[in-house]
Amino acid sequence: MSPPDKDRDSAAVSALRRRRDELAEQVIELHWDLGGLTYEMAIRDYFRLEVLVRRAAMLQERDAELAEVERLLRLEESASAGTCPACAAPHSRGAVFCWQCGTTLMERSPSAVAPQATAPAPATAAPEQDTVIMKPVIATEE
Repeated sequence: MSPPDKDRDSAAVSALRRRRDELAEQVIELHWDLGGLTYEMAIRDYFRLEVLVRRAAMLQERDAELAEVERLLRLEESASAGTCPACAAPHSRGAVFCWQCGTTLMERSPSAVAPQATAPAPATAAPEQDTVIMKPVIATEE
């Protein structure tokens, strides 16, 4: 790996670490806020479920993003990450769908089945199943 590539990879890892730290702080704050909000509603004996659900959904989104960034950091050693063409969210090698927007990252295509040189199997045998090969729709960063 040439020095510019190494610097670029190092910068990408640093950016992921900064994003992880930001998300971790947001998750902690959202946990704190949700707990405090629930407590305040409980002592007043007045719950607004839509407010709690909205806050819990925000927490869930940040927590999912944090988990994905942490997973990408673990995979970064093999330099196997790319970005979604639709939303630019990072993804790992082999990801079929974008975790953030759901865009298809891999395309399904049937494999070529080689013709059989032997006699056909008896009719009581189980039917053959086609093998599916996943092809990348986009190029990953190298």
